[in-house]
Amino acid sequence: MGLNAPLHHPRQPGAAFVRSAAAGFTLIELMITVAIVAIIASVAYPQYTDYVRRSRVAEATGLLSTTRVRLEQYFQDNRNYDSTATACGVVMPSADNFTYTCTWGASGTSQSFILSATGKASAGMSGYTFTVDNDNQQRTTAFVGATGLPAACWLRRPSDTC
Repeated sequence: MGLNAPLHHPRQPGAAFVRSAAAGFTLIELMITVAIVAIIASVAYPQYTDYVRRSRVAEATGLLSTTRVRLEQYFQDNRNYDSTATACGVVMPSADNFTYTCTWGASGTSQSFILSATGKASAGMSGYTFTVDNDNQQRTTAFVGATGLPAACWLRRPSDTC
């Protein structure tokens, strides 16, 4: 007798129904599995995207801090931040998520600067802008979902406050 042959007819009283060894999952089992995966994904995906965004913000603020230190070293050597208002004396970092720029600060002279990191749309970071100046005043001027901008610190989450 083969594996797929029932031992008894399933409608006979007292007969045991033998399921085929080659049988798969039922539709209900498959639908329950799909529903469980969908519930897990609906919780996990937003958490993942928030984690990615926070890591990109940390990268931007870290590069701003590093560049600010390099500019202070340049100032120590040259007694100014550079001779043009759009080139502050050091090479701006290049990254996939943010565009970095440097301009002369509020004084309008080469004695101060403002560094900016502006999120790139291609990286999903449009709507995020962070700045730091020669006095190390850190500001968040744009942050998706945040209120009370500009903030006098670098925000990590929309709910953060300074």
